[in-house]
Amino acid sequence: MIRFTPIPTAIVRAYQAGGLDANGQTPERHLSDGPGTPCRHCLQNIPKGAGMLILAHRPFPAPQPYAELGPIFLCADPCEAGGGEAIPAILTSPEYIIRGYSAEHRIIYGTGAVVATATIPAEAETRLTDPRIAYLHIRSARNNCYQLRIDRA
Repeated sequence: MIRFTPIPTAIVRAYQAGGLDANGQTPERHLSDGPGTPCRHCLQNIPKGAGMLILAHRPFPAPQPYAELGPIFLCADPCEAGGGEAIPAILTSPEYIIRGYSAEHRIIYGTGAVVATATIPAEAETRLTDPRIAYLHIRSARNNCYQLRIDRA
């Protein structure tokens, strides 16, 4: 069993309160123009006209060579954490990158691939049978933007 895992609530609340992002900058505040602005916390698309944040996020506990950072969107106002066993609403593209990481937060080479969205659960289950893999990331296939994490349930 797998679990789709959002950015932790404590981290999101810090960003929503004006805390600095991974680049040391205050998150930018904008209004969503609708579909295509996926919140990495509630795992829903931010509705048109709703407040949103744009910021640099590093989904790793500390900087190191494999700790990629990049732009993400979040709801500007507090939202409930999404996640669970079903494919989240933010995964609307036809395909995504899936990649395995060790307990030391290092890429496990040979685990990355571009996969069809509908196959993500099966692809995740297969990869997580490898004891070297502690968790997976899902990233956009076109821009490599972090979407969410997948853990063993």
